[in-house]
Amino acid sequence: MLRVAVAEDEQSYREQTERYLNRYAETHAQPLEVVFFSSGVELIQSEDRGFDIMLLDIKMPDMDGMKVAELIRRYDEQVVIMFITQMAQFAIDGYSVGALDFLVKPVQYDTFALKFDRAVERAKNRIGGAITLNLPGGMRRLNTRDIFYVEIQNHMLHYHTRSGEYVLRGTMQSTELELAPYHFARCNHWYLVNLAHVSEVDRDVATVAGSKLEISRRNKASFLAALTSYVGGNT
Repeated sequence: MLRVAVAEDEQSYREQTERYLNRYAETHAQPLEVVFFSSGVELIQSEDRGFDIMLLDIKMPDMDGMKVAELIRRYDEQVVIMFITQMAQFAIDGYSVGALDFLVKPVQYDTFALKFDRAVERAKNRIGGAITLNLPGGMRRLNTRDIFYVEIQNHMLHYHTRSGEYVLRGTMQSTELELAPYHFARCNHWYLVNLAHVSEVDRDVATVAGSKLEISRRNKASFLAALTSYVGGNT
């Protein structure tokens, strides 16, 4: 289930958005938990966070949607933001806060569904998936978001993660196949990198969660293409 926050001060548009979201959830078999806020301040002051998608009206009386998005980005870099506006030009600044797209009022359902579909896809990608590591002393469940990169040494896989390093026997080929849906790419023969954690590429070196990993000549073109595609789809 995806959690959706809607900040809209006009009741008629809140009701319309609710109908659209209910229709989308039914026709796309996508469970949604939707929470409505009548103002930007109400959303910011709410203790209910942990949303996957936010639909923000740009023009609200107490705090406009752009300011709301700026404040949200201080504590949540991952939530997918879409703006709702009566003037398309106001949404251009949305890219500065990493907004995915904007909807122009009056919003037609077909347009809403098409753009919301992109938001759902991105949210699912950012949520990641769970994998199981069969370790010598037992098992460990990991969310793919928490994996920085996987390294292979002497037929042993080293998973470098937020919670530490895990070592188990395996092949890079099978690991690459398992992690393929979650935006991982090889920068060389020994490293499979989570593109979400690449902060810098300087010539033949990628910085991944603070670690400097060499980019091989053989893998450079495919790695940079994968990284460019990932960044382009998440800005």
